[in-house]
Amino acid sequence: MSQPYYLQASALNSRMNGIVGWLARRGLSLFGSAEMSVRGRKSGQMQRVPVNPHTHEGTRYLVSARGHSHWVRNMRAAGGGELRVGRKVHGFTAVEIADDEQKARIIRTYLERWGWEVNEYFKGITAKSSDAELLAACPDHPVFRIAVEG
Repeated sequence: MSQPYYLQASALNSRMNGIVGWLARRGLSLFGSAEMSVRGRKSGQMQRVPVNPHTHEGTRYLVSARGHSHWVRNMRAAGGGELRVGRKVHGFTAVEIADDEQKARIIRTYLERWGWEVNEYFKGITAKSSDAELLAACPDHPVFRIAVEG
């Protein structure tokens, strides 16, 4: 059985993520980004990562462009976390959604909004890809529906 898709960040990407997270902690959201904290499944410590919360048809989602990353595995175990921009911290619950047409539509609109930043992680899939191509990419990119508290 093959390993789930996961593209580890390069040193440059890690540095950029650190800067985006640092800015979010200080109240500066770049194009809607936020810093997410989720409890580590092994350490129990809160792990922080910058994310691009995405709204599709009035519902908020988190899409993992890099695949089955550590934050995805932590989210599956924790079932939620916190989103922060400056002093505003909002808890949320998260439910992973199935690999279906709805998920493909969410990924398409995510790529329309964030493709300039994340297209390189989608192995040639873009917002202009066919429905079949997007559906085939769904297993590689977990998506969580989130319900933000407060």
